[in-house]
Amino acid sequence: MNLIHWISGHLSPRNRANPNSPLKILNLTREVVLAHRVEVADQGATRRKGLLGRSSLPAGEGLWIVPCESVHTFGMKFPIDLVYLDRNKKVKKVRSRVPPWRLSACLSAHSVIELATGTIHRTQTSLGDKLEFSSADPSISDLDSPAHQL
Repeated sequence: MNLIHWISGHLSPRNRANPNSPLKILNLTREVVLAHRVEVADQGATRRKGLLGRSSLPAGEGLWIVPCESVHTFGMKFPIDLVYLDRNKKVKKVRSRVPPWRLSACLSAHSVIELATGTIHRTQTSLGDKLEFSSADPSISDLDSPAHQL
């Protein structure tokens, strides 16, 4: 399946105009914003590079690697939080404060979100939580989304 088509199919109709634009991720289970600006790494080069070369990851930002069932932090300069998801954007596994020079995997995951350290603790995101993705572009409103009322 074409990944751009898959991502577009998982956004609400008003957010499908540019599936490569940054995303906002809501934890529907906890009724909290997980991240307000998440980039999508869905091509070989962007998936391989990940967060390498960055000196930090600001709170509220992240990287969604699709498809992905394992990551490494070799060569990174800062720790990160990891949220592994299945195809329905249900949390399969979380890892907090993964330091540089480590490996992490969830073989049943379809994708992983790399987030700023402390995000999992702040949002209380845990196994089984359901996430919703929408456009981070404020000019694209999604009034039909149930998460809009959170």
